[in-house]
Amino acid sequence: MLLEISRTSLFQELDGYPGRKRFNTWKLAEMASRAKSGSKVWLQEMRWQEVEKLRNSGVGLAVIPVGSVEQHGFHLPAGTDSMVAIRLAEDAAQRTGVLVTPPLWFGWSPHHLAYPGTISIRPDVLSEILFDIVSSLATQGFNRFVIVNGHRIANIPWIQISAERAQRELGVRVLIYDPAYMSKEIADRLGFGKVGHAEEIETSHMLHIMPNLVRMEKARDYIPPERKLYHVDPRIPKDTVCYVPGTAKNLEQAAKDSGGGHGRPSLATAEKGSELHEHLVGRLIEVINELNGARND
Repeated sequence: MLLEISRTSLFQELDGYPGRKRFNTWKLAEMASRAKSGSKVWLQEMRWQEVEKLRNSGVGLAVIPVGSVEQHGFHLPAGTDSMVAIRLAEDAAQRTGVLVTPPLWFGWSPHHLAYPGTISIRPDVLSEILFDIVSSLATQGFNRFVIVNGHRIANIPWIQISAERAQRELGVRVLIYDPAYMSKEIADRLGFGKVGHAEEIETSHMLHIMPNLVRMEKARDYIPPERKLYHVDPRIPKDTVCYVPGTAKNLEQAAKDSGGGHGRPSLATAEKGSELHEHLVGRLIEVINELNGARND
């Protein structure tokens, strides 16, 4: 049965701006404020007895949001990838009653270190942290996990390595959910261009979930020259070599050309972002429900 639960304190109404939200990571002391229904989805907000009760009720599934802290052009905040993963995980969990772990904010971002504010962790560290999170919860009776990756292709190989190891060594089920792969059926209908960076897709999504952090007046369109046999967007049905992050020198030049973004953020709208978000949440709920239905397989 789906649970309709109010927004938790991670996203709080801005005083005087109905419908506009701010992300409360800088106010962790206030995370004791509860949704009106009294239900909780975030592990860090629960006492251990509440986690035990949740597990004993048959909820053995946990969602793990993973993102990055890296530059997102002139107009989007550095935490964009993580904020997207967090919001998707929270919204789906509120409707399904599953547990959400504290987010893993940092990802593999060496290609963005030319920009101030980017924090990159080594891929082996990312993989080990994820394995330890799953292992910790597995010892406590959780045996199904959905990793929501907001950092697209850069994080996926290391998450896959961690997920395979967890399934092999711990006997758990792990699925990886990535918005870029889960929006292929709606992206064209919304008129989105190619997957880039801080483009109209990410910008539209952020205009919906975190409009107060988007500076559209600073958005700059930039379409890099097309490279032969190289296509990052999973929607493009063309032959391509595999993705390798750019060098610091490449990124320094990109900073001058575009401010760090690739694509047409000027085409973004909150309406497109809302439709995209609801599609992604719906798909995540399907993934959660399918994994719950296969709990005895």
